[in-house]
Amino acid sequence: METNILLENGTNELEVLEFTLGNNHYGINVAKIREILVYQPVTPVPNSHEFVEGIFMPRDEMITVIDLHKALDLQKTDEKGLFIITNFNKLNIAFHVDAVVGIHRVSWTEIIKPDATINAKDHGVSTGIIKMDNKLIVILDFEKIVTDICPETGLKISDIQELGERKRNESPIIIAEDSPLLSKLITDCLKKAGYTNLNVNMNGQEAWDKLVEYKEAGTLQDKVHCVITDIEMPEMDGHRLTKLIKTDDVMKDLPVIIFSSLVNDEMRRKGEALGADAQLTKPEIGHLVEAIDRLIK
Repeated sequence: METNILLENGTNELEVLEFTLGNNHYGINVAKIREILVYQPVTPVPNSHEFVEGIFMPRDEMITVIDLHKALDLQKTDEKGLFIITNFNKLNIAFHVDAVVGIHRVSWTEIIKPDATINAKDHGVSTGIIKMDNKLIVILDFEKIVTDICPETGLKISDIQELGERKRNESPIIIAEDSPLLSKLITDCLKKAGYTNLNVNMNGQEAWDKLVEYKEAGTLQDKVHCVITDIEMPEMDGHRLTKLIKTDDVMKDLPVIIFSSLVNDEMRRKGEALGADAQLTKPEIGHLVEAIDRLIK
């Protein structure tokens, strides 16, 4: 089953693939999916992480298989199931699930953000919840699941250490990032790189509201020198935020950097069409600093 993203740019919509593990319903952004395959036998790898079921080679490419039942601490079923082959953070990974229900087109405004009681900063694996047909579909944080297995896939903190001593820079930067953990990691890294004047927002809507406030007060040039945005966020996604900035007569020259696990060839084309000044995938925190240096100068 091949998937195609048929959405226009900057509409604040996404397509969610609904799948099941037992009686539980979960979702994944279609933009992360390469293909869906029927179950194939996998080869276990000695001493690998407990969530890793093994490896297999469809065609000439070796792909790691993650057992989502184990990752979510759910009872294993007798279903052979399916492999959802994903691509994000420059990694191709298969997630073993029981069954696929279908694809839903939804607006980011319809996605409910889990509160802290069910999504603690270091442990939660849900980025949002959709209520549909009297059931709840939990959108999983696949990046978090993979980062728990291999931390360097999240952000390459070592890149910042390699930059060495840097001068302090007070240029104001707006950040839109809905993951509390990633938000903290990004801000810590940027502060180590000398950028200390950071204005952090939980989604694109929060960031946009601040930009409009500064524009109306006539302080935009003093308050913001650069915007860094994730793509996947509730309320307003990063593509919609980029479109709003780049089609605004006052804000259009403001540098926008898309920093997301979803930056692949197709997403890069979308970002370019919207006017993004730079697009980087999540592990490349060192390249993010280089892009800020270049665009702020």
